[in-house]
Amino acid sequence: MPLAIIGFLVLFPLLAAVALLAVRDDRVRTVIVYVSGLAIAVGSIWLAWGFLSGGLFEGEIGSPWYTPIADARVHEAIGYLALLIDVAIAVYIIATSIKHQRILPGALAAAQAVILVYYELAIAPVAHPANDLYIDGLSVIMVLVIGVIGSGICIYSLGYMKDFQAHAEKHASAASADSAASADSADEHTRDRRPVFFALMFLFLAAMFALVFSNNLSWLLCAWEITTVCSFALIGYTRTEEAINNSFRQINMNLLGGLAFSIALVILGSLATPISELDVLIAVGVGGDEASGLASNIVALPIGLICLAGITKAAQMPFQSWLLGAMVAPTPTSALLHSSTMVKAGVFIIIKLAPTLGWNGNGIMVMLVGALTFLFCSALAISQSNAKRVLAYSTIANLGLIVACAGVGTADAAWAAIFLLIFHAAAKSLLFLCVGTAEHHIGSRDIEAMDNLFVRMPRLARLMSLGILCMFIAPFGMLVAKWATIVSLVETNNITLLIILAFGSALTFMFWAKWLGKLLACAQDQPSVEKTVHSSEWLAQGLMAVLVVGISLIFPLVSYYLVMPYLGGVWGFPITSTIEAENLAIMAVIILAILLSFAIFFGRSNRREVPIYLAGVGTDFEKRSFTNSLSQTSQAGQRNWYLSGWFGEPALTPMANTMCIAILVLGVGLGIAAMGGWML
Repeated sequence: MPLAIIGFLVLFPLLAAVALLAVRDDRVRTVIVYVSGLAIAVGSIWLAWGFLSGGLFEGEIGSPWYTPIADARVHEAIGYLALLIDVAIAVYIIATSIKHQRILPGALAAAQAVILVYYELAIAPVAHPANDLYIDGLSVIMVLVIGVIGSGICIYSLGYMKDFQAHAEKHASAASADSAASADSADEHTRDRRPVFFALMFLFLAAMFALVFSNNLSWLLCAWEITTVCSFALIGYTRTEEAINNSFRQINMNLLGGLAFSIALVILGSLATPISELDVLIAVGVGGDEASGLASNIVALPIGLICLAGITKAAQMPFQSWLLGAMVAPTPTSALLHSSTMVKAGVFIIIKLAPTLGWNGNGIMVMLVGALTFLFCSALAISQSNAKRVLAYSTIANLGLIVACAGVGTADAAWAAIFLLIFHAAAKSLLFLCVGTAEHHIGSRDIEAMDNLFVRMPRLARLMSLGILCMFIAPFGMLVAKWATIVSLVETNNITLLIILAFGSALTFMFWAKWLGKLLACAQDQPSVEKTVHSSEWLAQGLMAVLVVGISLIFPLVSYYLVMPYLGGVWGFPITSTIEAENLAIMAVIILAILLSFAIFFGRSNRREVPIYLAGVGTDFEKRSFTNSLSQTSQAGQRNWYLSGWFGEPALTPMANTMCIAILVLGVGLGIAAMGGWML
């Protein structure tokens, strides 16, 4: 039965992707996406329930479940299939690189393909992994994030991409009126490619499920690379020059991470006792293995290389530019990549390796890169007025905090990292979806264009405000998880990270408060423009809002039944919650009070509209103009402070990238030194 539900979650999205690739009719596409999204979400919840109740998995309730693929021929066939997929990905990247005259991605893809062919043909036949699949509490959390949030984003895409295509065709018709050359270019960029878009979205979900289920490192790497190439195709979806450039930036950086992962795979397979499983690698990395004679320092370099791959996938500095460039893609792509799939794969693998980190070369490398990313990207978000870039920088910053917690290498810090992952996935997906809808209806994604959003789009403004509140205000879970981070850092006397966390959190408060203030300001009456929002968009945003609040309410249950058993199994001793159950219960009560206030004020309230006082003699209240003290006509306005001279990209990015590059080079160097004579 466990294999059946695992197979369903991996293969069903693939079938949906194939069907969506062939479908051109909007009505049929809508039915397939709704049915597939619902089926995937239900399957994810079913797997989680089976794990928690013991109904699907043998053994003690909640204990890790793992199994080999018993039939040797099936196991071998899957291995060759993974190799075939790896080679096909390399061929696709090389062909695309040649088409666009890019040398580096083709070279990286070719190098990785050679390494993986060598591994599969020369090393894999003698590796004999005992357990190919592995499911624990962290895997279940990731399955729920992928299956529920990812499916919700796919459903949201129906309405959004319909508007996106209509806008593109409108601009294309305007271009065709200018010249024939412009018309040809516009036709190339506006051809209806939604079948490809939806197929890639569901392929992404299938690859992520395969990634979190795989204990076999070569299978995990195959799924890892599928997410990379899906991201590449989605970022370049519009085929504009900017989109193509940013998609190649993404593939360059993530191929570097994939190459590091591939080298780690070969090193592990070349040991006296080959290692081909993630759980075995973690066990050896924690304390060595007496039976095989492997010491923990032997795997220091492979672990460091896999952490490097996770750092690139999670867009940590100096690799943050690929995620910022991904903002050119349609908003559902941003939501999927940044909340439930691509970047979460990076932090997932680093959290899995957390027991092997701590006060060693790899741990120091991971925690410093994560902490500096959190600090600098929180500062960089202050200087941004583009809402998607604010979300991008805040995403990178929060991922940095998760990475830093994993690098600390203690159970308490890992507890905080897991909950940061959960709350970030729900809140950030809600915010991305809200920004996408706002952009289509107010004509801008600029925060300064969101004046009077509570009047123009009252329901959307409330949902967006809820997402922002969850990111930085108590008692929502994100701030509580940061509190747990502080507790774990204090207990380990990690003063450096504690100081970075304090300053980074202050910067976080500033950019969220600026945005929230813009949303809450109501200066004049304007007609509502949200009546044309598609039902699929409201459904997905409502789902994310329910998750944001619901996860905060069931915080204690998730901790008790999923997170603490997982940490106890990994660290080998009973784990208690970093935050006491009484405090979590108080948090839930406060959230219920907030929900009540939202319910009361969600609709339009009775109000009396009066002319606005404009600090002078008003001349046009609708345009907010007035006669000032110099008898001149001025227009009232409000604008946030962006401090670009202090927190702008030119001021901070070069310094931050240089620091993180130095740390990564030093960390890998220490890994090589730790392996010592074996490498020589």
